[in-house]
Amino acid sequence: MCRGFDKFARMAQAGSKALTQAAKALSSAVSGLRFGGAVTHVYNPLGYAWAAHAAWVRRFGGGPRRVLMMGMNPGPWGMAQTGVPFGEVAAVRDWLGIDEPIDRAAVRDEHPKRPIEGMACGRSEVSGRRLWGLFAERYGEPGDFFAAEGGHWVTNYCPLVFMAETGRNVTPDKLGKDERAALEAACDARLVAVLRVVRPTVLVGIGKYAEAKLARVVAAHGVDPADGGEAVVGSVLHPSPASPAANRGWAERATAQLVEMGAWAGR
Repeated sequence: MCRGFDKFARMAQAGSKALTQAAKALSSAVSGLRFGGAVTHVYNPLGYAWAAHAAWVRRFGGGPRRVLMMGMNPGPWGMAQTGVPFGEVAAVRDWLGIDEPIDRAAVRDEHPKRPIEGMACGRSEVSGRRLWGLFAERYGEPGDFFAAEGGHWVTNYCPLVFMAETGRNVTPDKLGKDERAALEAACDARLVAVLRVVRPTVLVGIGKYAEAKLARVVAAHGVDPADGGEAVVGSVLHPSPASPAANRGWAERATAQLVEMGAWAGR
């Protein structure tokens, strides 16, 4: 029993280290990229919010998980502030228990309409509030969520926040072709590393963009599910308030989609 537990602990520690290294490599790769067109400001929370991101991986990351959930890129009031995917401030601080300082000196070219305030940010990221709120409602405690259904892990495909001069969010799919290609090469490499650690059976894109990236990387590199099953790639409705459909019972619709693709057991 003790030997089995020790082996599990070592696997979890190795997995956490690998996830951390992959995030550092991604941060380094994207920090040298430059973007034009409508993009005037770019934030990299894997830089200035590294302490929080590292705490998130150290506390909840580890070895294989049956369910991987992946979003597109950070929102200005979510991961941009907290360093945690879909990182709505209250959910990260009060539910996940992560409260690390932000390195303001490392914030490059801060937009006056999108200040980086870390856990002191008074704005709420609706997408993150809906996503983590669903997990909290269904599982109660963070540890139960990360262990349930064969285990969960949550990540983002792209770590960068893109903004126009007005402060408007620019999504990665709106970047120029060459810029997008360079960014996706770095993001794909990190996603491959994540898949090797997590070894999921069910890969869930939070929105169709994320689903497409998961499907492409799985087709090119494969995935070796820890339970020996066949990997399934699907998606749930994105919780963004910009989507009219998400503003009408998002939690119920997302739950039904997760049950349908086999990520969650029906209740």
